[in-house]
Amino acid sequence: MILARLSADEAAVTELAELFPNLSLPAISKHQKALQPAGLITQGRKAQWRPWRLAPGPLKEVDAWIERYRPFYAESFDRLDEYLREIQVSHSADKPQDDMPTKATHDDVH
Repeated sequence: MILARLSADEAAVTELAELFPNLSLPAISKHQKALQPAGLITQGRKAQWRPWRLAPGPLKEVDAWIERYRPFYAESFDRLDEYLREIQVSHSADKPQDDMPTKATHDDVH
């Protein structure tokens, strides 16, 4: 959620803490200490204000890596979708007709 917020605009730690009312400022700072060395965020300095900014470079690298595998995942999801449809059809065929709900007609409602 921190990265999603920073993708919109830079923010100070206090602004980010508002997103997580159950976390303390030190806990938010701990996240910063993990994200900054990973190269995912940078911290600027404007007088007393020290905004965090998203560093998109590493995320672009991850996106490029994932893109190489997208055809595999798309094909896998297509196969999963086909399998689930087959299960649905066979499950529907196994049900006795008496158990199947009937569609209400206009005469049934009145």
